[in-house]
Amino acid sequence: MKTALTELVGVEHPIVQTGMGWVAGPRLVSATANAGALGILASATMTAGEFRSAVREVKSRTDRPFGVNLRADAGDARERVRIIVDEGVRVASFALAPSRDLIAELKDAGVVVIPSVGARRHAEKVAAWGADAVVVQGGEGGGHTGEVATTVLLPQVVDAVGIPVVAAGGFHDGRGLVAALAYGAAGIAMGTRFLLTSDSTVPEAVKARYLAATVRDVTVTTAVDGLPHRMLRTEMVAALERAGRVRALAQAVRHASGFRRISGLSWSAMVRDGLAMRHGKDLSWSQVLLAANTPMLLKASMVEGRTDLGVMASGQVAGVIEDLPSCAELVTRVMSEAAHVLRTLPPS
Repeated sequence: MKTALTELVGVEHPIVQTGMGWVAGPRLVSATANAGALGILASATMTAGEFRSAVREVKSRTDRPFGVNLRADAGDARERVRIIVDEGVRVASFALAPSRDLIAELKDAGVVVIPSVGARRHAEKVAAWGADAVVVQGGEGGGHTGEVATTVLLPQVVDAVGIPVVAAGGFHDGRGLVAALAYGAAGIAMGTRFLLTSDSTVPEAVKARYLAATVRDVTVTTAVDGLPHRMLRTEMVAALERAGRVRALAQAVRHASGFRRISGLSWSAMVRDGLAMRHGKDLSWSQVLLAANTPMLLKASMVEGRTDLGVMASGQVAGVIEDLPSCAELVTRVMSEAAHVLRTLPPS
Protein backbone atom coordinates (compact mmCIF):
# COMPACT_ATOMS: atom_id res chain seq x y z
CA MET A 1 0.00 0.00 0.00
CA LYS A 2 1.59 3.25 -1.14
CA THR A 3 0.66 6.53 0.52
CA ALA A 4 2.33 9.91 0.95
CA LEU A 5 3.88 8.55 4.16
CA THR A 6 5.43 5.44 2.61
CA GLU A 7 6.80 7.53 -0.25
CA LEU A 8 8.23 10.13 2.14
CA VAL A 9 10.09 7.81 4.50
CA GLY A 10 10.65 4.77 2.28
CA VAL A 11 8.75 2.12 4.22
CA GLU A 12 6.51 -0.59 2.84
CA HIS A 13 3.43 -0.05 5.01
CA PRO A 14 1.79 3.19 6.27
CA ILE A 15 2.21 2.25 9.92
CA VAL A 16 4.33 4.02 12.55
CA GLN A 17 5.45 2.63 15.92
CA THR A 18 5.65 5.61 18.24
CA GLY A 19 8.71 6.59 20.29
CA MET A 20 7.64 5.49 23.75
CA GLY A 21 10.15 6.17 26.51
CA TRP A 22 11.68 3.02 28.05
CA VAL A 23 9.68 0.93 25.53
CA ALA A 24 10.82 1.85 22.02
CA GLY A 25 14.35 0.51 22.23
CA PRO A 26 16.52 -1.11 19.56
CA ARG A 27 14.75 -4.48 19.65
CA LEU A 28 11.25 -3.11 19.13
CA VAL A 29 12.34 -0.50 16.58
CA SER A 30 14.31 -2.94 14.45
CA ALA A 31 11.52 -5.54 14.60
CA THR A 32 9.07 -2.89 13.41
CA ALA A 33 11.39 -1.79 10.63
CA ASN A 34 11.97 -5.36 9.48
CA ALA A 35 8.19 -5.78 9.35
CA GLY A 36 8.03 -2.95 6.81
CA ALA A 37 6.69 -0.22 9.11
CA LEU A 38 8.42 2.83 10.58
CA GLY A 39 9.92 2.22 14.00
CA ILE A 40 10.76 5.25 16.15
CA LEU A 41 13.55 4.99 18.74
CA ALA A 42 12.86 6.87 22.00
CA SER A 43 15.95 8.86 23.00
CA ALA A 44 14.80 11.13 25.85
CA THR A 45 15.49 8.41 28.40
CA MET A 46 19.06 7.88 27.16
CA THR A 47 22.29 9.80 27.64
CA ALA A 48 23.89 11.02 24.41
CA GLY A 49 26.35 8.13 24.49
CA GLU A 50 23.63 5.57 25.07
CA PHE A 51 21.66 7.16 22.27
CA ARG A 52 24.46 6.74 19.73
CA SER A 53 24.96 3.13 20.80
CA ALA A 54 21.23 2.45 20.49
CA VAL A 55 21.12 3.92 16.97
CA ARG A 56 24.03 1.71 15.96
CA GLU A 57 22.35 -1.33 17.48
CA VAL A 58 19.21 -0.68 15.42
CA LYS A 59 21.40 -0.35 12.30
CA SER A 60 23.04 -3.68 13.11
CA ARG A 61 19.62 -5.34 13.29
CA THR A 62 18.01 -3.85 10.17
CA ASP A 63 18.92 -2.13 6.93
CA ARG A 64 15.49 -0.51 6.61
CA PRO A 65 14.49 3.09 7.44
CA PHE A 66 13.75 4.03 11.04
CA GLY A 67 13.38 7.19 13.06
CA VAL A 68 14.36 8.74 16.37
CA ASN A 69 12.23 10.75 18.79
CA LEU A 70 13.99 13.77 20.30
CA ARG A 71 13.31 16.34 23.01
CA ALA A 72 13.69 19.67 21.27
CA ASP A 73 14.33 21.34 24.65
CA ALA A 74 17.07 18.96 25.81
CA GLY A 75 20.32 20.65 26.82
CA ASP A 76 22.24 18.52 24.34
CA ALA A 77 19.66 18.64 21.53
CA ARG A 78 22.21 19.87 18.99
CA GLU A 79 24.59 17.04 19.87
CA ARG A 80 21.78 14.53 19.36
CA VAL A 81 20.93 16.09 16.00
CA ARG A 82 24.57 15.61 14.96
CA ILE A 83 24.34 11.95 15.98
CA ILE A 84 21.24 11.51 13.83
CA VAL A 85 22.96 13.10 10.86
CA ASP A 86 26.25 11.24 11.37
CA GLU A 87 24.51 7.88 11.69
CA GLY A 88 22.22 8.38 8.70
CA VAL A 89 18.91 8.14 10.57
CA ARG A 90 16.03 8.68 8.16
CA VAL A 91 13.42 10.39 10.39
CA ALA A 92 13.45 12.77 13.36
CA SER A 93 10.23 12.99 15.36
CA PHE A 94 9.39 15.32 18.24
CA ALA A 95 6.77 15.24 20.98
CA LEU A 96 7.20 18.99 21.50
CA ALA A 97 7.45 21.25 18.48
CA PRO A 98 11.05 21.83 17.40
CA SER A 99 12.19 25.31 16.51
CA ARG A 100 12.21 26.57 12.94
CA ASP A 101 16.03 26.54 13.00
CA LEU A 102 16.18 22.95 14.22
CA ILE A 103 13.80 21.81 11.50
CA ALA A 104 15.89 23.60 8.89
CA GLU A 105 19.11 22.06 10.20
CA LEU A 106 17.70 18.54 10.00
CA LYS A 107 16.14 19.06 6.57
CA ASP A 108 19.38 20.51 5.19
CA ALA A 109 21.04 17.24 6.22
CA GLY A 110 18.39 15.17 4.43
CA VAL A 111 16.51 14.07 7.57
CA VAL A 112 12.72 13.85 7.38
CA VAL A 113 11.12 15.88 10.19
CA ILE A 114 7.81 14.64 11.64
CA PRO A 115 6.63 16.39 14.83
CA SER A 116 3.68 15.09 16.87
CA VAL A 117 0.89 17.51 17.75
CA GLY A 118 -2.44 17.48 19.54
CA ALA A 119 -4.10 20.56 18.06
CA ARG A 120 -4.73 22.03 14.62
CA ARG A 121 -2.92 25.28 15.40
CA HIS A 122 0.23 23.36 16.35
CA ALA A 123 0.08 21.42 13.08
CA GLU A 124 -0.27 24.66 11.15
CA LYS A 125 2.74 26.12 12.97
CA VAL A 126 5.17 23.28 12.31
CA ALA A 127 3.95 22.95 8.72
CA ALA A 128 4.71 26.64 8.17
CA TRP A 129 8.17 26.06 9.66
CA GLY A 130 8.95 23.35 7.13
CA ALA A 131 8.02 20.04 8.79
CA ASP A 132 7.74 17.25 6.22
CA ALA A 133 4.76 15.56 7.87
CA VAL A 134 2.91 15.59 11.17
CA VAL A 135 1.54 12.99 13.58
CA VAL A 136 -1.74 14.16 15.08
CA GLN A 137 -2.91 12.43 18.27
CA GLY A 138 -6.51 12.55 19.43
CA GLY A 139 -7.69 12.23 23.00
CA GLU A 140 -7.84 8.42 22.85
CA GLY A 141 -4.04 8.23 22.76
CA GLY A 142 -1.82 7.37 25.70
CA GLY A 143 0.39 9.75 27.67
CA HIS A 144 -0.24 13.47 27.62
CA THR A 145 -3.40 13.94 25.65
CA GLY A 146 -6.06 16.46 24.74
CA GLU A 147 -9.82 16.46 24.91
CA VAL A 148 -10.60 16.29 21.18
CA ALA A 149 -11.27 12.81 19.77
CA THR A 150 -9.24 11.62 16.80
CA THR A 151 -12.33 11.46 14.61
CA VAL A 152 -12.84 15.20 15.12
CA LEU A 153 -9.22 16.39 15.26
CA LEU A 154 -7.86 14.39 12.33
CA PRO A 155 -10.04 15.83 9.55
CA GLN A 156 -9.44 19.33 10.94
CA VAL A 157 -5.70 18.92 10.59
CA VAL A 158 -5.91 17.21 7.18
CA ASP A 159 -7.92 20.18 5.90
CA ALA A 160 -5.56 22.71 7.47
CA VAL A 161 -2.12 21.60 6.26
CA GLY A 162 -0.64 20.57 2.96
CA ILE A 163 1.76 17.94 4.27
CA PRO A 164 1.14 14.24 5.02
CA VAL A 165 -0.79 13.66 8.24
CA VAL A 166 -0.37 10.49 10.30
CA ALA A 167 -3.29 9.64 12.60
CA ALA A 168 -2.67 8.54 16.20
CA GLY A 169 -4.94 7.80 19.14
CA GLY A 170 -7.26 4.80 19.12
CA PHE A 171 -5.69 2.68 16.38
CA HIS A 172 -4.89 -1.01 16.68
CA ASP A 173 -6.14 -2.84 13.56
CA GLY A 174 -6.75 -2.71 9.81
CA ARG A 175 -10.21 -1.23 10.15
CA GLY A 176 -8.68 1.77 11.88
CA LEU A 177 -6.12 2.16 9.12
CA VAL A 178 -8.83 2.26 6.47
CA ALA A 179 -10.83 4.75 8.54
CA ALA A 180 -7.78 7.01 8.89
CA LEU A 181 -7.15 6.86 5.15
CA ALA A 182 -10.79 7.75 4.53
CA TYR A 183 -10.35 10.86 6.68
CA GLY A 184 -7.39 11.85 4.50
CA ALA A 185 -4.49 10.60 6.62
CA ALA A 186 -1.42 9.05 5.02
CA GLY A 187 -1.09 6.36 7.68
CA ILE A 188 -1.53 5.53 11.36
CA ALA A 189 0.74 5.61 14.40
CA MET A 190 0.32 3.12 17.23
CA GLY A 191 1.94 3.06 20.65
CA THR A 192 0.06 0.77 23.01
CA ARG A 193 -0.47 -1.82 20.27
CA PHE A 194 3.30 -2.08 19.65
CA LEU A 195 4.01 -2.05 23.39
CA LEU A 196 1.86 -5.17 23.57
CA THR A 197 3.92 -7.32 21.20
CA SER A 198 6.35 -10.15 21.84
CA ASP A 199 9.18 -7.93 20.55
CA SER A 200 8.54 -5.34 23.27
CA THR A 201 10.98 -5.52 26.18
CA VAL A 202 8.34 -4.46 28.71
CA PRO A 203 8.23 -7.06 31.53
CA GLU A 204 5.68 -9.82 30.96
CA ALA A 205 3.89 -9.06 34.22
CA VAL A 206 3.36 -5.49 33.05
CA LYS A 207 2.05 -6.67 29.68
CA ALA A 208 -0.35 -8.94 31.56
CA ARG A 209 -1.62 -5.92 33.48
CA TYR A 210 -2.36 -4.16 30.19
CA LEU A 211 -4.04 -7.21 28.68
CA ALA A 212 -6.27 -7.56 31.73
CA ALA A 213 -7.41 -3.97 31.52
CA THR A 214 -10.86 -3.03 30.29
CA VAL A 215 -11.65 0.23 28.56
CA ARG A 216 -12.82 1.59 31.91
CA ASP A 217 -9.44 0.80 33.48
CA VAL A 218 -7.77 3.39 31.22
CA THR A 219 -8.16 6.78 32.86
CA VAL A 220 -7.11 10.39 32.39
CA THR A 221 -5.56 11.98 35.47
CA THR A 222 -3.93 15.29 36.27
CA ALA A 223 -2.38 13.96 39.48
CA VAL A 224 0.99 13.17 37.91
CA ASP A 225 1.94 16.59 36.59
CA GLY A 226 -1.18 18.72 36.48
CA LEU A 227 -1.83 18.03 32.82
CA PRO A 228 -4.27 15.46 31.39
CA HIS A 229 -2.33 12.19 31.17
CA ARG A 230 -3.94 8.97 29.91
CA MET A 231 -2.75 5.84 31.70
CA LEU A 232 -3.85 2.68 33.43
CA ARG A 233 -5.33 3.22 36.86
CA THR A 234 -2.69 1.75 39.17
CA GLU A 235 -1.69 1.89 42.83
CA MET A 236 0.77 4.67 42.01
CA VAL A 237 -1.88 6.79 40.31
CA ALA A 238 -4.20 6.36 43.26
CA ALA A 239 -1.39 7.29 45.67
CA LEU A 240 -0.56 10.45 43.73
CA GLU A 241 -4.20 11.44 43.75
CA ARG A 242 -4.30 10.97 47.54
CA ALA A 243 -0.87 12.40 48.41
CA GLY A 244 -0.53 15.63 50.36
CA ARG A 245 1.58 18.46 48.97
CA VAL A 246 4.64 17.90 51.21
CA ARG A 247 4.89 14.18 50.47
CA ALA A 248 4.26 14.72 46.75
CA LEU A 249 6.94 17.42 46.59
CA ALA A 250 9.54 15.16 48.24
CA GLN A 251 8.81 12.39 45.74
CA ALA A 252 8.95 14.85 42.85
CA VAL A 253 12.36 16.25 43.84
CA ARG A 254 13.84 12.76 44.10
CA HIS A 255 12.51 11.71 40.70
CA ALA A 256 13.45 15.03 39.08
CA SER A 257 17.06 14.61 40.15
CA GLY A 258 17.23 11.23 38.44
CA PHE A 259 15.70 12.49 35.21
CA ARG A 260 18.00 15.53 35.14
CA ARG A 261 21.04 13.24 35.01
CA ILE A 262 19.57 11.23 32.12
CA SER A 263 18.06 14.00 30.01
CA GLY A 264 20.87 16.53 30.22
CA LEU A 265 18.42 19.23 31.30
CA SER A 266 19.78 21.64 33.90
CA TRP A 267 17.84 22.49 37.04
CA SER A 268 17.33 25.99 35.62
CA ALA A 269 15.88 24.54 32.42
CA MET A 270 13.54 22.33 34.43
CA VAL A 271 12.43 25.34 36.46
CA ARG A 272 11.84 27.31 33.27
CA ASP A 273 9.71 24.43 31.98
CA GLY A 274 7.80 24.48 35.24
CA LEU A 275 7.22 28.23 35.16
CA ALA A 276 5.95 27.97 31.61
CA MET A 277 3.59 25.17 32.64
CA ARG A 278 2.30 27.11 35.67
CA HIS A 279 1.37 30.10 33.56
CA GLY A 280 -2.40 30.23 33.67
CA LYS A 281 -2.67 26.90 35.50
CA ASP A 282 -3.16 26.02 39.15
CA LEU A 283 -0.24 23.60 39.47
CA SER A 284 1.62 22.75 42.65
CA TRP A 285 5.43 22.72 42.54
CA SER A 286 5.37 18.96 43.00
CA GLN A 287 3.31 18.67 39.82
CA VAL A 288 5.71 21.00 38.02
CA LEU A 289 8.69 18.81 38.95
CA LEU A 290 6.82 15.62 38.13
CA ALA A 291 6.09 17.03 34.68
CA ALA A 292 9.82 17.12 33.99
CA ASN A 293 10.51 13.62 35.20
CA THR A 294 7.49 11.53 34.29
CA PRO A 295 9.95 9.24 32.44
CA MET A 296 11.30 8.09 35.81
CA LEU A 297 7.82 7.04 36.87
CA LEU A 298 7.42 5.21 33.56
CA LYS A 299 10.76 3.46 34.08
CA ALA A 300 9.57 1.91 37.33
CA SER A 301 6.87 0.05 35.40
CA MET A 302 8.26 -0.36 31.90
CA VAL A 303 11.77 -1.44 32.90
CA GLU A 304 11.63 -2.59 36.50
CA GLY A 305 8.17 -4.12 36.38
CA ARG A 306 7.03 -2.20 39.46
CA THR A 307 3.44 -1.38 38.62
CA ASP A 308 2.97 -0.36 42.25
CA LEU A 309 5.64 2.36 42.03
CA GLY A 310 5.31 3.58 38.46
CA VAL A 311 2.82 4.91 35.97
CA MET A 312 1.67 3.02 32.88
CA ALA A 313 0.83 5.33 30.01
CA SER A 314 -1.85 3.75 27.85
CA GLY A 315 -4.17 4.48 24.99
CA GLN A 316 -7.80 3.50 25.35
CA VAL A 317 -7.17 0.63 22.92
CA ALA A 318 -5.54 -1.32 25.76
CA GLY A 319 -9.07 -2.29 26.72
CA VAL A 320 -9.64 -4.13 23.44
CA ILE A 321 -6.20 -5.71 22.90
CA GLU A 322 -6.05 -9.38 23.83
CA ASP A 323 -2.78 -10.85 22.49
CA LEU A 324 0.96 -10.36 22.07
CA PRO A 325 1.86 -10.92 18.41
CA SER A 326 5.32 -10.25 17.04
CA CYS A 327 5.75 -6.97 15.18
CA ALA A 328 5.84 -8.91 11.91
CA GLU A 329 2.60 -10.70 12.78
CA LEU A 330 0.96 -7.45 13.87
CA VAL A 331 1.87 -5.49 10.74
CA THR A 332 0.85 -8.38 8.48
CA ARG A 333 -2.46 -8.67 10.31
CA VAL A 334 -3.22 -4.95 10.10
CA MET A 335 -2.46 -4.82 6.38
CA SER A 336 -4.47 -8.01 5.72
CA GLU A 337 -7.45 -6.63 7.63
CA ALA A 338 -7.20 -3.33 5.77
CA ALA A 339 -7.12 -5.11 2.41
CA HIS A 340 -10.17 -7.17 3.40
CA VAL A 341 -12.11 -4.08 4.45
CA LEU A 342 -11.29 -2.30 1.21
CA ARG A 343 -12.34 -5.35 -0.84
CA THR A 344 -15.67 -5.64 0.94
CA LEU A 345 -16.70 -1.98 0.83
CA PRO A 346 -19.94 -1.45 -1.09
CA PRO A 347 -19.29 -0.33 -4.67
CA SER A 348 -19.59 3.40 -5.22
